[in-house]
Amino acid sequence: MLALWTVAAVLGGCTVGGLQGPAIATTTPAGTPEWIPIQIQKPDGPGPFPAVVIMHDCSGLGPSSSGAPGRWARELVGRGYVVLMPDSFTTRGFPAGLCTNPSPRRNDVGPSRRVRDAYAALAHLRTLPFVDGSRVGLMGGSHGGATTLAAMVAPSASPGFRAAVALYPGCAPWLRSGTTGADDGYRPAGPLLILIGEKDDWTPAEPCRRLAEAAQRAGSPVTIKVYPGAYHSFDSANPVRYVATRVNANSTTGRGATTGGDPEAWADSIREVTAFFGRYLK
Repeated sequence: MLALWTVAAVLGGCTVGGLQGPAIATTTPAGTPEWIPIQIQKPDGPGPFPAVVIMHDCSGLGPSSSGAPGRWARELVGRGYVVLMPDSFTTRGFPAGLCTNPSPRRNDVGPSRRVRDAYAALAHLRTLPFVDGSRVGLMGGSHGGATTLAAMVAPSASPGFRAAVALYPGCAPWLRSGTTGADDGYRPAGPLLILIGEKDDWTPAEPCRRLAEAAQRAGSPVTIKVYPGAYHSFDSANPVRYVATRVNANSTTGRGATTGGDPEAWADSIREVTAFFGRYLK
């Protein structure tokens, strides 16, 4: 069983950015405070439980959401984790998400800014009596996966997240080639698991392979699993479809990407994620 949790201490019952419900304080790039909505789910019982912060994808947590954060929340809460999902988009002017929105303002809610949201969520979890603050992980898919990669190398207060999972993230920005052509530069603060589809045309698998291999050579605890035949957003039962209006930096036209579920990859990713967090958070 899972339970929704709202607390007066996080403005439960107050209006934040025009919304009613719980929220947490984070900061703008200028360092000024702002509030963003959150969703918290917990197992039955007093705890203390391990916890996972889930960073949503480019579709957000509103009516246009892909549903992936909620699906993962159900899987994790059912296995004894508290889950907190920050909404990085709604109160910042993107309630319908960013997947097809090419506005330059999309950078205002890019992964580097969302790192602050992830660490604000971590700080909040550590105030809750039913959470073991020493056992908190991070995960996200796509835009949230890129946020996860950024958060694990952010110069944030220690100790940070104990382990992280990035589902089909964009890895290319983290690859740097020197005169030897060797990739370097990505050193996460804790164990990181990357899961991605072989046929992903939105966030291709190859840069993630290179990132993981380079990190491993440098002694960083990064592992990767590539699912043969799987596309972006394999973690669902949704049909595979190409949407021409999606903003895609990896397309020659800057538009168009394929998403769709893969039953075998979805089932295996549940096993991989629960085993990974079980190893590091339980």
